Amino acid sequence: MKLPSLFQFRVLKEALKSIFSPRYTSKYPAVSHVPPKKFRGKPEFNEKECVGCKACAEVCPTEAIEVVDDVEISPPNRKFLHHYDLCIFCGHCEANCITEKGIVLEDEYDLAVFDRDEAFTSIDKELIICEDCGEIIGAKDHLIYLAKKLGPLAYGNFPLIMTAQKELKIVNRDLPSTISGEKRRTDMFNVLCPKCRSEILINIGGSENEED
Repeated sequence: MKLPSLFQFRVLKEALKSIFSPRYTSKYPAVSHVPPKKFRGKPEFNEKECVGCKACAEVCPTEAIEVVDDVEISPPNRKFLHHYDLCIFCGHCEANCITEKGIVLEDEYDLAVFDRDEAFTSIDKELIICEDCGEIIGAKDHLIYLAKKLGPLAYGNFPLIMTAQKELKIVNRDLPSTISGEKRRTDMFNVLCPKCRSEILINIGGSENEED
């Protein structure tokens, strides 16, 4: 009869040792696992710190962050949807957030769901639209953030400073444009997109040249 080799004895020794030793694995899900520090869990939006700039959606490599703008409701709204079933937890959204706190990777890891359509979190931001053409200028919180960042320089941009001073009124899309018809110098004080503001400047300049 062939005797067991030294290697087989070593294997048997390790097997017996493992049987009588404490378990190496955690007792999850009976006992919640505590992730280590800097663990990359599910990204979470921060309602107060997020300004709705879309930077996170622009840098997401898997397009897990969806942006849906709705200008037909009052006030106009921008919804951010984070589909964490598509997320690879790379951290690009957190690293490129302009406020550095708008979206943060938490330590939540238990993300299993029965329906993938439920695998998302969302946040809403109010939009500012052009009073002439109705195009989107940006999120209201984003304009306020930029105005604070620029300080006195914000007075060179009417939409920024009017938003920061809370003088801005959301346009009712059911009403006719406030500056339809002939463009006037006073129209510069309306909340306009760059295209409409440029048209007013060109028309004002042309009118002044004709008068001269």
